[in-house]
Amino acid sequence: MTDHATAITQIGTVAVPATDPDRALAFYTDILGFAKVRDLPFGDGQRWIEVAPPAGGTTIAIAPPGTTSVGVDTGIRLTTDDAESDHAALLANAVDVDAEILRFPGVPPMFTLRDPDGNTLYIVQRM
Repeated sequence: MTDHATAITQIGTVAVPATDPDRALAFYTDILGFAKVRDLPFGDGQRWIEVAPPAGGTTIAIAPPGTTSVGVDTGIRLTTDDAESDHAALLANAVDVDAEILRFPGVPPMFTLRDPDGNTLYIVQRM
């Protein structure tokens, strides 16, 4: 480690603003298949909820929006082994997803989805 480097070891949590925590929690657990790993009081009658994919790793915090707008491009890329079947499953669950899977030479198949608040996430197939 140099004099200017940090001791950061991993990305722990990324936050996604949500206006209705119960609706967002149902989406991430029932539709995306994540597990709820934390649900705590947060400030004045609000909650801090974290969900994680079944294999664990970085969590997504379903956070009170505060001064942050909902309907943002989160930049979050979720990894899958089968973009085709995930795309079909999300369509069958009436999730707002791209009509087509993007396929470019040398790039893994991917598509965009929006959560109930319109926050954009990406599903990218593992290469």
